[in-house]
Order: sequence, then C-alpha cells, then structure tokens
Amino acid sequence: MATAQASGERPAWVDDELFPFESHFVELDGNVVHYVDEGSGPILLLLSGNPVWSFVYRDVIAALRGRFRCIAVDFPGFGLSTGAPGYRYLARDHAELLVSFLDRLELSRLTLVGHNWGGPFGLYAAQQRPDKFERLVLSNTWAWPLNGDLSSELFSRGVGNPIGRALIRRFNLFVNYYIPSAHKRRNLSGAEMAHYREAMPTPERRRPCAALPSEIVGARGFFTDLAGRLSTLAKLPTLIVWAEADPIFTDKYRERFEAIFPNHTTKVLHGVGHFLQSDAPAEFSEAIVTWWAAELAGGGETASSKP
Repeated sequence: MATAQASGERPAWVDDELFPFESHFVELDGNVVHYVDEGSGPILLLLSGNPVWSFVYRDVIAALRGRFRCIAVDFPGFGLSTGAPGYRYLARDHAELLVSFLDRLELSRLTLVGHNWGGPFGLYAAQQRPDKFERLVLSNTWAWPLNGDLSSELFSRGVGNPIGRALIRRFNLFVNYYIPSAHKRRNLSGAEMAHYREAMPTPERRRPCAALPSEIVGARGFFTDLAGRLSTLAKLPTLIVWAEADPIFTDKYRERFEAIFPNHTTKVLHGVGHFLQSDAPAEFSEAIVTWWAAELAGGGETASSKP
C-alpha cells in the first residue's frame, strides 16, 4: 500500500479516550482528508453521512479492529477534513473524491460499509473501481433518485432552500437536533455531542452540512446514473443491517436493496435509531462478524433474509 501524507493536524478538542485512534491525513486536489486506519485483516471501508464523521464509528472500530482493518473516512467539510477553495460539497464531488482516495492509498479487496450518504458515495466508487470491491454492507441509506417521493421532496426543498441552509448554518440544527433525536437506544453524553459540535463550530464550517439536503433531489442526474449501474454490483455478497426505528429510511428502502442485491443477508435491529453504528454498536459489529463467518463457511453462497 502506498503511504499518503498531508498537512493536517488533529485538534485539541478530540478526546484521545473517546477517539483512541491515530489520525491520518491525505491531500487530494487541495482537500485535506482525515481518515482512521486501525487493525489488520480484510478491509472494511467505513463511510458515514451528514452531519457526522468517523467518530460515529468509534465503538465499531474498537470492536472490529482485532479481526479487520477498519478505514473510516471524513469527507471534506466533515469531521477533521477540510475542503479546498472552490470545493462545492455536492454529492458527485464527494463521490469522485472517494475514488481518488482509494486510488491514492492503493486500496483493494474492500468491503464497503455505507450508511446515509456513505451508501451512494461508496456504491459510486464501487462502480468506478469494481476491481477494488468484494463485498457490501449497507445500512439505512439509498442509491436511486428520490424525486417524486413526497416526503423526500418536501424535506429536500424545504431544508435545502436558502432559508433552510441559513438556519442550518446559524443554529447548527442537524447536529443539535437530528443527531440526538436519531438515537433511540441511548442518550449521547455531553462529551460525545461536543465532538459533533466542535467539528462544525461556525456558520462557515456548517456550509457542507447545509449543502447536502438540497442534493437529495437536486442531484437527480447523479442518482439516476448510480441506480442505472447498480446491476454491475448485484452479484456481490451483501449484508443489509437496518435500524428499524428510523422514520426516514423505512422498510421500503431496505426492501428495494434486497431486490437489487439477491446475494444478501438482512439483519434488522429493532428499536434502533438512524445512527445504528452509534446507537447499537455491539449489535452492528456482531452482525458483520456473524455474516462474515457465514460467508466464509458457505463459500460465499447466498444467505437467506433474516428479519
């Protein structure tokens, strides 16, 4: 694997006990991208979405780094990553940057672990570099246009308009409201919430967070292209881990993924909120370990869906 270094500094507000991993940085077209690279073994590429960062996977990384090499990436503008001047923080920008990241680090034989926006970004990278990906883990995400879906249209156009973006930047609504409300099993501590607030401490730093809601329907071309090529990945062994108590990514999303990827195993986590890797990290990690063992034992044969 090629080494990649860039000017990046881990800020003092990152608690070494809450986030006990070495920070790595790589510069890609002027963007300074932070990532965690822990453990050894088969590679899990851990991708998150708006408004969280690799911190959301911390308990999963701690649980799995004894069996896997866990690489968790912060997209520009999120977590400890910064965007270059002119970076737009749009869906296709993030997806293409991920491809550059994989190329720079010369990563291969990957298992995508895609959640929220990390799902479409990771699936796009898998389509662009199919030789690099061997398996998929998908959780509470999507990979097709949501134009015409009433709730998605209302949210995207309501929150993604200039007023909505201004409110997000001014009051940090996604961090202060959405993150805690999307945890159903447990309440986040003040120290945990501080790691999300400190990552976006100013209205300018919240611009990436405010840019993505409008992309849910605004990036129709990106999602149309993505959906049109999902068949190229359909044979990959796929684990679908789904948080049942997520009011946004409901059963219809899970069922569509089950239809797209016939070689799937499904594990539904009941009573778990949207950020399942943080709300129920032990169950999330165990689902991956159990599925991986079954794949090895069965030679990669199709596993049945398990509610």
